[in-house]
Amino acid sequence: MQASLRLLKKRRFLPLFITQLLGAFNDNLFKNAMVLFVVYQVYNDERSETWFSALATGIFIIPFFLLSALSGQLADQRDKAVIIRWVKAAEIVIMTVGATGLALIWSGIAVHILAIPLLLAALFAMGIHSTFFGPIKYAILPQHLHDDEVLGGTGLVEAGTYIAILAGTILAGIIPIEAAAIGVVVTAFIGYFASRAVPPAPSLLSKQPIDFHVIRSSVALVRGTMHIPRLYLAIMSISFFWAVGSVLFIQFPPLVKNVLTADKSVASLFLAIFSIGIAIGSIAINRLLAGHVSAKYAPASVIGMGCCIIAFHVVCDLWTPAPGGQMLPLAGFLAHPMAIPLSLCLLGVATFGGMFVVPLYAFLTTTVEKCEAARTVAANNIVNSGAMVVGSLIAIGLTLAGLEVVYQLLLVAAMCLPCAWLAWRLHKACDGPACSSEL
Repeated sequence: MQASLRLLKKRRFLPLFITQLLGAFNDNLFKNAMVLFVVYQVYNDERSETWFSALATGIFIIPFFLLSALSGQLADQRDKAVIIRWVKAAEIVIMTVGATGLALIWSGIAVHILAIPLLLAALFAMGIHSTFFGPIKYAILPQHLHDDEVLGGTGLVEAGTYIAILAGTILAGIIPIEAAAIGVVVTAFIGYFASRAVPPAPSLLSKQPIDFHVIRSSVALVRGTMHIPRLYLAIMSISFFWAVGSVLFIQFPPLVKNVLTADKSVASLFLAIFSIGIAIGSIAINRLLAGHVSAKYAPASVIGMGCCIIAFHVVCDLWTPAPGGQMLPLAGFLAHPMAIPLSLCLLGVATFGGMFVVPLYAFLTTTVEKCEAARTVAANNIVNSGAMVVGSLIAIGLTLAGLEVVYQLLLVAAMCLPCAWLAWRLHKACDGPACSSEL
């Protein structure tokens, strides 16, 4: 672990780490400030709240599905550091639009006609921003780091990302929405200046024509990646994980409001606990694997995740709501006798999730040629985003069918089983020296 932390002193890693951290922070400060305000202040029934939460998730994900192939081509054929700077400059404009939407909805001006559409437009644009940054943040690591640093660097990026998500999520739940509007713009400016220190990462390929036909290029990219068995299994395993994660994130705000009868600070706490758990799992699996990129612990990790989801469901089902339609504040929630078991179950879900997904991302970037890493991550993003959209549609469908959010958790737990089976197949397929990678 100390060897990994030493990367934070290196210019070939630190600026990228800070840029990614600030981007993740801003995404979550904006998205959660928007969703929590709308769920708690605009709508007043579980169906509408779940619908809006799922809609926001879907809008953010759609660009990954449509544009990941283009982003992968650009990342492989252009200087990655230059692309990062362009993307972070665009974030300043996007967050200005988002801040305008937040200011309007706080003021109660044209809430449904203008404010919410502006917020969703900014969220969609941030999805585009993340689509173009996503392949780079992983593909640039093998180019800037030594072979024995890649797993540690990936773990630090994941841990830092979820710590940033934690900070953005907590702030979204406790600061006034007008402060969030200012914060997202200021953070975007800081992120841009940090990106300017990222060292050059020129293309390792000769320049080729870029296919701007998003459907054709997406199909070609996925087909060109998924025919490789080990990549197919890794990508499908990660996709099932994010389908599970998308349903959980959609469920959190309405579950906290309507089942646990708690205010938005508790919804923010839930998302924060989830982020802490992912960070813990990211670091723990790096220690367990001792520098080896392997799916050895992935099946057990996702089974553990499913068991914790079931335990989380049981505790939610036993929860005694606040009397008289009141909302528990954070202090009241923490004083509830079931609060600690509930929080520990959620922490277990996230920790096992981090242990599952981090080595699989490292696997994607280290078992292909460095010049193909960005395209591999882009193909993974296309399939992941498709799985997350399906997860969002499942959450909407179950809600429209009248299934209570607390019982939807059982379906989420069941989704962990095919995920574990795919991870087990990946481990077995890559147990030999031809597919192993020691870092």
